[in-house]
Amino acid sequence: MRTAVTVSALALAALVIGPTAVHASPAAYATSAPSPAGAKATAKAASATKTRATTATARTEAATGSASTAKSASAGTAGKGDPTPTPTPVPTPSPTSTPATDPLLQDVSVDTVAYGPHVRQRMDVWHHSDGVGHPGVFLIHGGWWSSGDKKYMTALSRSYVEQGYTVFNINYRLSSDAAWPAQRTDTLDAIATARRHALLWGFDSANYVVVGFSAGGHLATAAGTYKNSGLPGLRGVVGISPVISPLTAYNEGTDTVDANRRKLRESAIRLAGGCEPDKCPRIWNSMEVPLHASSGDVPVLSVHSQDEFVPAEHSVRLRDRLARFGVNMTVLTEPGIEHSSPLYRLPGVAETVHAWVAAKLL
Repeated sequence: MRTAVTVSALALAALVIGPTAVHASPAAYATSAPSPAGAKATAKAASATKTRATTATARTEAATGSASTAKSASAGTAGKGDPTPTPTPVPTPSPTSTPATDPLLQDVSVDTVAYGPHVRQRMDVWHHSDGVGHPGVFLIHGGWWSSGDKKYMTALSRSYVEQGYTVFNINYRLSSDAAWPAQRTDTLDAIATARRHALLWGFDSANYVVVGFSAGGHLATAAGTYKNSGLPGLRGVVGISPVISPLTAYNEGTDTVDANRRKLRESAIRLAGGCEPDKCPRIWNSMEVPLHASSGDVPVLSVHSQDEFVPAEHSVRLRDRLARFGVNMTVLTEPGIEHSSPLYRLPGVAETVHAWVAAKLL
């Protein structure tokens, strides 16, 4: 079995965080069929990027040299009107490498990496060992900001690594761990860590997208609209049932018989530290993605079901704001009530997202 990590044994030992936390069981692999667009995207990724150095010395120097100067991407860089985020120390990545067991993924390994000290500040990195700088896909799970885990995104991670991407499947602090903006801070720190150590994982740090589901869609679009200049290398954002407007969720969860809308309202309040909009307007304005739209933002694709509890109105608000700055956003709706992952699994939805992502990455 090939292992894609080529750093020396001594260097790798210095990075290990402990027993493996990679959720890559054969059963999980079996839940996702290969995408027909895989070969095309792989060829595009290989031709669009320069071949990276593959020797153990080069990778070791890249991993250890950049780590010595690592700083949090988000500390002290809050956007206008945002509460000041709590700086999150970003240690040297500490991967536990596990080679993929599927015969179709012989050149792929999965590392579990700590990008901060909290147990939730972890990401699984699915990467190739071919020495090529692959475009990246960051995946952010949903779960009302209070639950969920990257392990439920294993099949999705596999589907994107099969298409030739380097995949970063991230966990983040939940609302029970820390209030907003900790979740956005974690997202930014995970991206910054991946970019600093791009050579280690065959990642083209100037060429990536972020894909988020439900509450994760809120974090993905929050990252996509962060500050006026945009995140370096970010080419696009995808939201599947994204909760782009917590204020809309708060208002729609009042005096309704829809249990999911009531739960989403309470979840948004917990995300704000238990404080409601009239008492903590600054926090709620920071959480409200449309208010942060600017000319430096990247294109967005958003998908909702017509009758789900996170309506397309969330995305329409952001689309209208982005349009003022000449930034394109596509909002698609599908019949039915499916939300988040079940929506993504509807016929044609994943294929549409794959095609959009491939078109945005160089």
